[in-house]
Amino acid sequence: MDGDGLLTGYFEPIVAGSRFPSPEFHVPVYRRPRDLVAVGYNPASIAFPNKGVRIGRRTANNELVPYHDRGTIEAGALDGQKLEICWLKDPFDLLTIQIEGSARVILEDGTPLHISYDSHNGYRYSSIERVLVERNLISRQEMSAQRIREWMAAHPDEGAKVRAANRSYVFFRITGLWNEGEPVGAQGVPLTPGRSIAVDRVHEYGTPFFIEANLPIENVKSVSRFGRLMIAQDTRSALVGPARADLYWGAGDDAGRIAGRIRHPGRFAMLVPRELDMVAAGRHMPLPVPKPKIPEAEVNKTDGKGGAGVATAGAIAAGKNLPKPPALPAAKPKMPAIEVKKKDGKGRVGSANSGEDRRATASSGRPAAPARIAN
Repeated sequence: MDGDGLLTGYFEPIVAGSRFPSPEFHVPVYRRPRDLVAVGYNPASIAFPNKGVRIGRRTANNELVPYHDRGTIEAGALDGQKLEICWLKDPFDLLTIQIEGSARVILEDGTPLHISYDSHNGYRYSSIERVLVERNLISRQEMSAQRIREWMAAHPDEGAKVRAANRSYVFFRITGLWNEGEPVGAQGVPLTPGRSIAVDRVHEYGTPFFIEANLPIENVKSVSRFGRLMIAQDTRSALVGPARADLYWGAGDDAGRIAGRIRHPGRFAMLVPRELDMVAAGRHMPLPVPKPKIPEAEVNKTDGKGGAGVATAGAIAAGKNLPKPPALPAAKPKMPAIEVKKKDGKGRVGSANSGEDRRATASSGRPAAPARIAN
């Protein structure tokens, strides 16, 4: 693959949290609910599917219905199920973690709790930035993560309605208790800042890409030339298409600022082993073995019951060359009409050869009309 696509960025947020709810820490981070199901999903498989399948919950009648959306979950639909991993201060922190797919939560005693994406409720992600602009709540020119955070803190009730417009909701799992190192991507290995990318699952994990673009890495007002070898090690549900990638920039606020500035076109070049000539491989695709040429006389030969002989059918299936058919016996000479018509002893005139003709046809195995073999 070699062509232009779209680049965005992502990072790992670092936020304060608590093991227990309190007036300060009142926003729950949920693990996967027990009643969340995906059609055809095998719990023993590696990961919960993030797209391409029906996701919902079963009713008492075993009917699959849509799962609770963000609005109903934030209103308490999952209360009392003991799904809380931890508690955060700010609902915008949770929204950011759900968008990024992982986080490092620093608990009250300083313990770092790594959490990563586990599953989602089946709804497509909708941008709250677009909602804020369309409702004239924040202008496009002043849009930023910090501006959204400030607006939601100042308008908690209206902020809940804006968040509810994005019906998608993400659930998490605990992946570790450490403060060093990077989060583990979908490939199962730690991500590398500036080198790991998330891609659509049309690509295999571990595939190397050389990506070129002009990106605002230093600041929002200037772009610099970016050309770097990167490895596909993660995936995200919003990534659709072969030339679409999220660049991982690391953990913390600085990485978040870089990631938030990037939404730019870029050129992708997928690298493959030199020994693999994809064009040549396409010219020499394996094809089925040609059908053997079957002599017509042998095809028409039956087993005496109107069907092709077993030995002939087996030879055809195996693709073997069939022997030439034996020469047919010479046709019987026509009898004079005077000889044909005889009395049958009961005063009736009949054909003396009529019964013999039927018996000869049965014994010769040749039907009146040639048989056809379906292609």
